[in-house]
Amino acid sequence: MFINAQTTTRVLFVFDASNSMVGKHGDIQRMEGAKQMFNKFIDSLSKLKNYQFALRMYGHTVKYPPGDCKDSKLVVPFNTKNGLELIKQKVNDAKPTGITPIEHSLTESANDFPDKKARNMIILITDGIEECGGDPCEARQKLYEKGIIFKPVIIGIGLTIEQIKTFECVGTYFDYDDPDVYTDVTELIQTQKKKKTSAQVNLLDSKNKPTETNVNMTFYDVNRKKYKYNYIHTLNKNGNPDTLYLDDFPTYKVLVHTIPPKESEEVKLTEGKHTTIPVLAPQGAMVVSRPNGVYNFNEKVKYIVRHANEKQTLHVQSISTYEQYIIGTYDLEILTLPRTYLAGVKIEQSKLNEITLPSAGMLQVKAIEAGDGCILMKKEGKMERVTNLTNSTNQTFYLQPGNYVIEWRSRSLKGSIYTIEKKFVVKSDQSTVVELYK
Repeated sequence: MFINAQTTTRVLFVFDASNSMVGKHGDIQRMEGAKQMFNKFIDSLSKLKNYQFALRMYGHTVKYPPGDCKDSKLVVPFNTKNGLELIKQKVNDAKPTGITPIEHSLTESANDFPDKKARNMIILITDGIEECGGDPCEARQKLYEKGIIFKPVIIGIGLTIEQIKTFECVGTYFDYDDPDVYTDVTELIQTQKKKKTSAQVNLLDSKNKPTETNVNMTFYDVNRKKYKYNYIHTLNKNGNPDTLYLDDFPTYKVLVHTIPPKESEEVKLTEGKHTTIPVLAPQGAMVVSRPNGVYNFNEKVKYIVRHANEKQTLHVQSISTYEQYIIGTYDLEILTLPRTYLAGVKIEQSKLNEITLPSAGMLQVKAIEAGDGCILMKKEGKMERVTNLTNSTNQTFYLQPGNYVIEWRSRSLKGSIYTIEKKFVVKSDQSTVVELYK
């Protein structure tokens, strides 16, 4: 989006009046050099139409040491009568005094603009770096979130190469000693347009077509090791991946929360340009269900999904629900009684793998007194425990169809010889009663 030529441009000057400005830069005091340059800007910009100006100063009220890391104030707001003359006066009267709270000053600057309708710009004039433990990069993000999409302009006086690098993530840096600095910054103020940096994430299917969508994706700032954005991926009305408007200064990595998750390569956006970020994320779907029987003995059990031949749990899904997975082969452990294991389940591109289990049957266990026991099932010549019985005299279980046996002993009988064995069969959608006192 480009701003109409008649749109107001607001320029906020953030002026460093901290104690370090007392120092010399060449043959001139840094503060005096900054004032001279500043007056040139003011005299030139006063002739522009549809421009408003304001002034914030920091380090100008509390003497250092110790200084005050909150020592930053909007000295001349926008729309002040005779604003430029007052700004000029305040800068000329400034005396180097305090400490350098750059992040705090830039963050507070976002509140100095009346609204987001104008082209809102910041020019920071400083001779030093953050002295209050802040992170100027954080301030850049906060400015962006509050609608200050133009990168701050930083004019540095006497900064070292290492100090200059700390401003790379904040905005566009200009050096006081550059003979063209005055012309370059003035031209930037007059010509800068609202260029949005955009990107789209192409979630590629098995044919490398961007057809996958409707999953969450997280944009991580790689260098700062933290996330910046979360979006649900969308295809627009034309069937193309949606355009996202992002801050351009971080290096990003996109984590797409498919099952299992997929991620992009590292990507650096270009200011004012559109970037396509590809992520290979071909998906199919799976649902495990059981028929609705006459008596509805089926419980809403869950099942564990793992990569084929791997032990680590990848996902836990409820039976009769639909879920998408990256194409491949998976193993399932379904928490029925007894558990049902399915190996080598295939997920294919854009296909639904529907798996149907037999319906459960209901088992009622009745006893005349409390006892101890368990339900067993014969598998491959071995007896495997399905579940333990409680000491209740009436118990109900929902079991997969098959041949079972109960081993039980009354608690009042203190000998293993009093164990009772009951064999029974469970059938889908049928009720079975086992009485332990007969």
